[in-house]
Amino acid sequence: MAEILMPKATAVWLVDNTSLSFAQIADFCGLHPLEVKGIADGEVARDIRGADPIANGQLTREELDRAEAKDTYRMKAQVSRHAELLKPAKKAPRYTPVSRRQDRPDAILWFVKHHPEVTDAQISKLLGTTKSTIEQVRSRGHWNSVNIKPVDPVTLGLVSQIELDAMVKKAAEVKRKQAEKLGIPLDDPSLKPAQTVQPAFEEEEESPYARKVELSVEDVFGAGGGKRSEPEEDEDY
Repeated sequence: MAEILMPKATAVWLVDNTSLSFAQIADFCGLHPLEVKGIADGEVARDIRGADPIANGQLTREELDRAEAKDTYRMKAQVSRHAELLKPAKKAPRYTPVSRRQDRPDAILWFVKHHPEVTDAQISKLLGTTKSTIEQVRSRGHWNSVNIKPVDPVTLGLVSQIELDAMVKKAAEVKRKQAEKLGIPLDDPSLKPAQTVQPAFEEEEESPYARKVELSVEDVFGAGGGKRSEPEEDEDY
């Protein structure tokens, strides 16, 4: 049976304006017969104004006449134009072009490293991926993990900057409220800006030579200083 708008208001109108039984009204409005009886006795929905189901297109006069003529008849609701307009529009799942789907693991790794406050569900919704793929990237169990590099999803063209900023802000706010509720210090690493968060993946250790602006001879050739040893002269026998 199709769902009707304002079931209690509709039940009030049917109780006041028809000879239908409580069971018929309850079946049509999706209520319990005792609730309909309470409406008739003035104990339930006392301040609710009745809504005419015929006027709003949810019931035909012919259907009501059949029900009033036979107690066992159960009315069938009509699909209302108003009900269809009031239904929330379902957002279509995010479509990612085939040419860019291979970039999603890079974007996932970027979130894992720079925004740990963003949940897997949020990443999945924003990038159009699955939680299992996110876990594989995080644990380096992805089949292409060797080639996955963290890249900003905006740079990859997977999302807009506005979408990214809105989601990161929302995730940070939720994380902060949870921290305050649980008594976690607000200086927890996961609550800090992205640039101060410790990366989830260890970077390769830098070469000791990279820290020096200029290299000395000892750095390159060792303690010997790179001096060439003089060739030994042959002894005369």
